[in-house]
Amino acid sequence: METKQLEFRRPVPDLEQGLARFFQDLEASGDTAHFHPHPMTPAAAAERVRYRGKDVYYVVTTGERVIGYGMLRGWDQGYAVPSLGIALHPDARGLGLGRTLMLVMHSEAKRRGAAKIRLKVYPDNEAAVSLYRSLGYVYEEKLEAGQLVGYKTL
Repeated sequence: METKQLEFRRPVPDLEQGLARFFQDLEASGDTAHFHPHPMTPAAAAERVRYRGKDVYYVVTTGERVIGYGMLRGWDQGYAVPSLGIALHPDARGLGLGRTLMLVMHSEAKRRGAAKIRLKVYPDNEAAVSLYRSLGYVYEEKLEAGQLVGYKTL
């Protein structure tokens, strides 16, 4: 049983190896078929821990181990409605962390002035589709690149 407490925090250079390992574990588990906002590489981990723009990145950690990852992107490109994405380590599922991370991301978007939030999800990712619907996301009828597009008013 894991005894280190959970932390929701910005990725920082001390977490580069943990984030790289998280990305590798997502790749190895096949999760990148459903979650692929950027390459899941050590180079991408290095970029995220040194990022200093308007977009938002969070990690969920237990000590130095990264077990969750969230992002709000689009502000760097000038969009008023950020796109949200989250992923959890396979070992960290079923604990309610997905819902909690979503709520953290919603709070951060609202705090930064977003009136609305957007996400995309593959229809066969039933657990995620259901979670997002339970959080108030409304899906458009038209798919975008094979994915449902959902919006939530904050």
